[in-house]
Amino acid sequence: MFSRATYIRFFSICVVVCFIISCFISVIPISLESCNCDNFSDKSSFLHTLDAASSVEDEGVSGRKRLAVLVPFRDRFEELLQFAPYMTEFLNRQKVLHKIFVLNQVDRFRFNRASLINVGFLYTKTLFDYIAMHDVDLLPNNGNLSYAFPEKGPFHVASPQLHPKYHYPTFVGGILLVRREHFEATRGMSNRYWGWGLEDDEFYTRILDAGLQVFRPENITTGIENTFKHIHDRAHRKRDTAKCFNQREITRKRDRETGLHTLKYDITSVNELQIDGARVTVLNIALHCDRSKTPWCDCDGELENGKSSTKPKKH
Repeated sequence: MFSRATYIRFFSICVVVCFIISCFISVIPISLESCNCDNFSDKSSFLHTLDAASSVEDEGVSGRKRLAVLVPFRDRFEELLQFAPYMTEFLNRQKVLHKIFVLNQVDRFRFNRASLINVGFLYTKTLFDYIAMHDVDLLPNNGNLSYAFPEKGPFHVASPQLHPKYHYPTFVGGILLVRREHFEATRGMSNRYWGWGLEDDEFYTRILDAGLQVFRPENITTGIENTFKHIHDRAHRKRDTAKCFNQREITRKRDRETGLHTLKYDITSVNELQIDGARVTVLNIALHCDRSKTPWCDCDGELENGKSSTKPKKH
């Protein structure tokens, strides 16, 4: 039999040990750098992270519009190293509450910029008021290019009058700001565009069909030579321009069948990165391809059918 004094000493020791363990746990750094979820389960925690990542003053934040910068991505790490810190500083100067999402395509199919943007929109739409469909190799040089909430309709920052390469009037590529409800009204982008080109032209028709008007920057004194910095090295990174099967014929027609409602994909992981202090969220995305509808998601398949094909180059 233990004495009363022994019980008291044993109990006191337990209390002290528990207190020490609690203190130790409270100071252990816990990493939340990766996540396998495909939505935001903790809204308040995420918004706190967003405020910190954007380096925007807290005053009046609750009434501000939130921008999700959606960056379709594959094998462009060198460009991303420039893009993330540059755009973070640029948007902070405009006091735009924002977060950058790198939409990293990890499947073996050809690059599909439009489908990646659709995935990014579905992932961010519950917490963000508008998106920027943003190429990783196009940086704004002129601080008067506004990334503010597009009140009237889609706002094409990379206007054909300012873009260093594309100047036709229906061009809406490069950088396009779209309100959440307007993107939903268009039903998103077509999922048929595997490889490089034309997905923006098709989206322009969707904008018009939804009864929307495209707006562009005004009173910009710079021109096509110095409004943007285009950091794509055409010699180093070839674009995947191959056409196979009946791709050329089908993708020049208005797509009234695919969009947000037909998108098939998996988000294999979500990771948080910091690049020179700029925080970005990387969504690793595996797109699905229905070969019966878009066999050109893999032009190599033509060779298996005894047909000739130009093997697509890496995007």
